[in-house]
Amino acid sequence: MKKKMFLAFLGLLVLVGVLGGIKFLQIKRMTSKGPYAPPPATVTAATAESATWESRLTAVGSLEAVQGVTVTAEAKGKVIRVAFNPGANVQHGDLLVQQDISSETAQLHSDQATLALKKANHDRAKELRAEKVVTQAAYEQAQAELKQAQAAIESIRSIIAKKTIRAPFAGRLGIRLINLGQNLDGGEPIVSLQALDPIFVNFSLPQNQIAQIQPDLPVRITTDSLPGEVIDGRITAINPQVEEATRNIRIQATVDNEQERLRPGMFVKVDVLRPEQNAVLAIPTTAVLYAPYSDSVFIVDKKPGEKGGKDGLVLRQQFVRLGAQRGDYVAVLSGLQKGEQIVSTGVFKYRNGQSVVVDNTLAPAFSLTPTPEDK
Repeated sequence: MKKKMFLAFLGLLVLVGVLGGIKFLQIKRMTSKGPYAPPPATVTAATAESATWESRLTAVGSLEAVQGVTVTAEAKGKVIRVAFNPGANVQHGDLLVQQDISSETAQLHSDQATLALKKANHDRAKELRAEKVVTQAAYEQAQAELKQAQAAIESIRSIIAKKTIRAPFAGRLGIRLINLGQNLDGGEPIVSLQALDPIFVNFSLPQNQIAQIQPDLPVRITTDSLPGEVIDGRITAINPQVEEATRNIRIQATVDNEQERLRPGMFVKVDVLRPEQNAVLAIPTTAVLYAPYSDSVFIVDKKPGEKGGKDGLVLRQQFVRLGAQRGDYVAVLSGLQKGEQIVSTGVFKYRNGQSVVVDNTLAPAFSLTPTPEDK
């Protein structure tokens, strides 16, 4: 029994010795070839290129009607006619709402009869005064009564006009806020009326950009409601006062809106175009490794091969200072030279000194005016 246990133990020692020897030989063979080097990573690359960009100032704005008002009742009265359709276009002076004017019409007829009588008395007194039959006081009394009768008619006609509510200007109506037969109080809203063509664009810029702004500069606006479309306009007004709370200056531009696709209150992005052109060094925005301490890019450098081998490529991390952004590109103010090749995508995966090979087969197409599809 003891002999069998000894033989088993001896066999186990022989097996461990053989396995250890094999592993030792493998490790020795690997170490004799030098330290292990991972295979080079495959990257896409782009070249830093000089470009000329238009000079522009960017802001966020909102749209406002050139003329916009909520039509309200001027006098108290009952609605006997609603003469408009919600959402319709109207012209200046078109009838919108007619309030009950039956009592005012009756009063007008009475005042007109009184006016006719007072005019006849005035004409008779004038003739008699010429013949010195009546006194000057009697003539002046008839003249005053005639003017009072005329004033009474003007007053009742004014009330009738207030109860005959018309469009104060041409524009598009909104949703009706009243009903037939409703008794309106003075100042009660009836319908919104907005003149939409042209339309104002209101936006603000910092006070340090005031010197770059002047009337008639062209602007371009874009909005999420019209994807891919650019609408041109011009600056028409600049507020003479800087807002104390924000130190911004308010600016107003005017754009055409013939199809009325732009509506008051909409959010828009505004680009003010300057006459100057800027020379920049442009790289794709995806080539930048953004970090709190500083932004950087990976430059693709050549690495001399060892022992007569071929040259390889290695990454060198370079800190850069960035400027304005245009579409898929960003301007580099310092840290990079024209013609240098940089990694264009997936920069967060790489490190300084890493060996790479360049393959642009699947590199994306970069554009100053990208139009991404809504997937």
